[in-house]
Amino acid sequence: MVNVLFLNSHPIQYFAPLYQEIEKHPSFSVTALYCSKHGLSAERDREFNTAVKWDIPMLAGYGHIFLKNYALRPTLYHPWGLLNLGIIPFLFKAPKSILVVHGWGYLTHLLALLAGRFAGHIVCLRGENPASHERTHKGLTWHLKRLFIRGFLAPLSHYIFYIGKENRAFYLQYGVKESKLLFAPYAVDNQRFQKECAALRPKREELKTALGLPAGKTIVLFSGKYILKKRPLDLLKAFQQCQHRNKACLVFMGDGALRPEMENFITANKLDGVILTGFVNQSKVAEYYTVADLFVLCSQEGETWGLSANEAMNFSLPLLLSSLTGCAADLVAP
Repeated sequence: MVNVLFLNSHPIQYFAPLYQEIEKHPSFSVTALYCSKHGLSAERDREFNTAVKWDIPMLAGYGHIFLKNYALRPTLYHPWGLLNLGIIPFLFKAPKSILVVHGWGYLTHLLALLAGRFAGHIVCLRGENPASHERTHKGLTWHLKRLFIRGFLAPLSHYIFYIGKENRAFYLQYGVKESKLLFAPYAVDNQRFQKECAALRPKREELKTALGLPAGKTIVLFSGKYILKKRPLDLLKAFQQCQHRNKACLVFMGDGALRPEMENFITANKLDGVILTGFVNQSKVAEYYTVADLFVLCSQEGETWGLSANEAMNFSLPLLLSSLTGCAADLVAP
């Protein structure tokens, strides 16, 4: 039996199905180490700008432990916001395991890398940074980052997982040896989405009516938070300039801090055919993908992947992605 430990900042709707699937394998025992309970109790999500509680099983089907957070100001939005000191004794007491650390953005991540290595675990680091987002990092900043990655993160890690072409290029750019890199594709629960697609596709027109969408129009779908890095206003402005927008309906599935600005733009330009859905939970997103004709993600730096594109592909939707959307190099042929 191989013990696998995953360190996450909080339960994440995209990772839970993966942990459940690995746990089903008779050769593996999975334990997720969570640094907070964010997303489980309907607390306010700053980026969605609303209370969020996922409605799919987040903790069932695999082992999990919540580590006490000793940060003075607990938050997911600052490197000092997670300080889970219990990770140190836990790793020294735990049987030898594969330890997968998701990222290096919090103090707890760095403690886990150090303690995991000295406690004799096989330490694997997983990050998502694309090389294309590093264009503004020059001079001293670039050299300090290279020193940190090549001189600290890489030596502490037996292996480093890369999620796609851009992420692999990022590590090589900062001096990580190719022999340390292992491909760990970024994915969603394809089986669940494809099953939902098969069940909902025959009801497509009924769904349009139920969702308040116009019949006979091309449905252009955006899925994500209304935040700067996802550039929803760029899509709005493009739609406003489109000569044939009367033949389409633009649906923004999500919510976020830019909503008032988007609403003001819609009102000022008297835009018809634009719908801001508000937060849509996991059990309902399949309905919007089913009725859509085109999926658009026009993100800037900061969009390390864009898993909503993976979701859309399970519904056979054509993708229109910006070059800075992290998954574009892997999911879209130029």
